[in-house]
Amino acid sequence: MRKRFCLVLSFLLVFQLHVSALAPPDVSAKSAVLMVADTGEIAFEKNAYEKRSMASTTKIMTALLTVECATPQRVVITTPEMVNVEGTSMGLLSGDKVTFNDLVYGMLLASGNDAANTAAISIDGSIKSFAARMNRKAAHIGMKNTVFVTPSGLDDENHYTTAYDMALLACYALRNPAFREACSCVSAQLCYGNEPYLRRLSNHNRLLKTYEGAIRIKTGFTKKSGRCLVSAAERNGVTLVCVTLSAPDDWNDHKKLLDFGFERISLKSIDCQLPDMSVFGGEKCKVPLILSQQINVPVFSDSTDLSVDIKLKKYEIAPVIKGDVLGSVSVLFNGKTVETVPVIAAENIKQTTQLVENRLSLAESLNKFINNISVKLKEIFKERQTV
Repeated sequence: MRKRFCLVLSFLLVFQLHVSALAPPDVSAKSAVLMVADTGEIAFEKNAYEKRSMASTTKIMTALLTVECATPQRVVITTPEMVNVEGTSMGLLSGDKVTFNDLVYGMLLASGNDAANTAAISIDGSIKSFAARMNRKAAHIGMKNTVFVTPSGLDDENHYTTAYDMALLACYALRNPAFREACSCVSAQLCYGNEPYLRRLSNHNRLLKTYEGAIRIKTGFTKKSGRCLVSAAERNGVTLVCVTLSAPDDWNDHKKLLDFGFERISLKSIDCQLPDMSVFGGEKCKVPLILSQQINVPVFSDSTDLSVDIKLKKYEIAPVIKGDVLGSVSVLFNGKTVETVPVIAAENIKQTTQLVENRLSLAESLNKFINNISVKLKEIFKERQTV
C-alpha cells in the first residue's frame, strides 16, 4: 500500500512539473506576442492588439526599407536637417559622408535617430514622404493597427502599433538576408565622417550573449512607451519572434517566452500522396512524381490549421527528364501560404521512335512550306520590277 502511494505521488509530481513547464509564463509586459516566424502562428499573446507607443523598435521598418530601397555602398552627405535630432545617435555631424549600409548598422546597433533621419530624407526627400512609404509597407505586410509618423520612433500621439503588428513586421524583415545579418551582429566596424574614418559600433542586447540561438532585432525606450523589445531565436530550424511593449523586465520576459515556445513547438513532416502524371509520346504512358525536398513545418502540438494545395500539369510530352518540374505543393497556415516546394519527375521517360519520326516529318514539311512561299514571293517581286 505504501509502495503504491509513493508511485502515485511520484506520478502526480512529475505530471504537475510537466504541466507547469508548459503553462504560459507570467510576464511584466503590458502587451506581448510570441510568434512562429515561418507560419505566423501565435504561441502566446497578452493584449496583443492594444495600440501602444513603439519607441525605437520603429527602426525595424526604417532599416528594412533602407535595405530594400537604397544601394548599400552609395554615399550620402549629411545635412543639418538629417542629424539635428534628439535622442540616441551614431555620431553623425552635418557634412559627414556615410553609406546606406552604415546607416542600417547605425540604426540597428547604436539605435541612431540621426541614422534613421538621414536614411529617410535621402530616400524620399522628407520625413513626411518617408513616413508615407512606411505606412504603405505596413499595409502590405498586414499591420492593420499601426501608423508611422517618424522614422526614428520619437514620441508622437499618432505614432503607434500593437505587439501583434510588430511581430508580423519582425517575421517579414527576418526574411531579408541583409537585414537579418545586420540585426544579428554583436559589433560592426564602419567608416564615416568628414573625412571618413574607422569606428566600431557595438550591440548591447543581452540576449545575444545569454540566450542560445538569439537573433537580436531591436530595443526601444521612451518615457511614454516604456521599455520595448523585439527579439528572435532559432533552434533546430525553427525561428520564434518575441515582442514586448511597455515591459519593465523585458529581458527576462523574452527568455521565459522563448523557452515556453521552444518547449512546445515541433517540426511536422508534411506527407502528400502524388498521382502519376500522364505522358504522351513516351515509352511509358505515366511518370511517377515526388517532392523535390521534404516539407517540415514548425507547429505547436495542438495546431490544426495546416492545409496542402497541390498544383500539377495536366500531362507531359516525352521526353521526360528525372528532376523536371511538373508542379508544386504549397503548405498553408490559416489559408496563407507558408512554404512551396516543386513537384518533380521521379524517373526518365524516353520518346518513342515513331514520335521522333513524326516530329522530323513535320519539321521537314514546315521547311518545305516556308521555302515554297519564299520562292513565290521572289517571283512576284521580279514580276513587279519588270512591269
